[in-house]
Amino acid sequence: MQIITSIKQVRQIIKVERQKGNSIGLIPTMGNLHKGHMSLVEQIAPHANIIITSIFVNPLQFGENEDFGAYPKTLESDAKQLAAAGCHYVFAPNAQEMYPDGNKSKSLVSVAPLDNILCGKSRPGHLTGVATVVAKFFNIIMPDFAIFGLKDYQQFLVIKQMITDLCFPVEIIGAPIVRNDQGLALSSRNGYLSDEELEIAPRLNQILNIIKQSIIDGEKNYKEIENQTQLIINESG
Repeated sequence: MQIITSIKQVRQIIKVERQKGNSIGLIPTMGNLHKGHMSLVEQIAPHANIIITSIFVNPLQFGENEDFGAYPKTLESDAKQLAAAGCHYVFAPNAQEMYPDGNKSKSLVSVAPLDNILCGKSRPGHLTGVATVVAKFFNIIMPDFAIFGLKDYQQFLVIKQMITDLCFPVEIIGAPIVRNDQGLALSSRNGYLSDEELEIAPRLNQILNIIKQSIIDGEKNYKEIENQTQLIINESG
């Protein structure tokens, strides 16, 4: 497996792979990889001859007082995992390579109204940063397929809408959430949680499944479900 850091080099490699008749699959990540990311390699493999994983902590998708400076950078460990999983290339540019003018990028991709509701409402600019960097990766690598975990479902919908609106010739694959034995979705940021918080966090998924089942069973008083759920969430810590 080869690690590439420049746009010029990755484009040359893609050109050679295309000449060989190979299809390209892209896995966009911010690194600090876990089993959920490795499952993406496994799931994209049947679709593409060549798998490229991008590793880039994208400054545009971090807001003020978020964890950009603290976000773990573990390229050596990530590369070992990816090589063992069957990835062919890692594209790991630095910020200067991706944003020569710094964070004040003049061209941004906003997918309204999907990017300013729910998570986008509480993290202004986050999903615009995601859409912008993914559009850049699509233009640099020109993949046939790209895969995204459904843990970040709003992000997945934003990317799906973007490729439709901007006519990117990329097929998007949604990968199921990978959870630990307690039901907690695997996430790089789980490393921030204390032992006590790791005990509490899985309860959210358990509570959501209870809500789901009550609706399946015919419960129609959604406001009451919401109120009761809020109480349970608060009591759960």
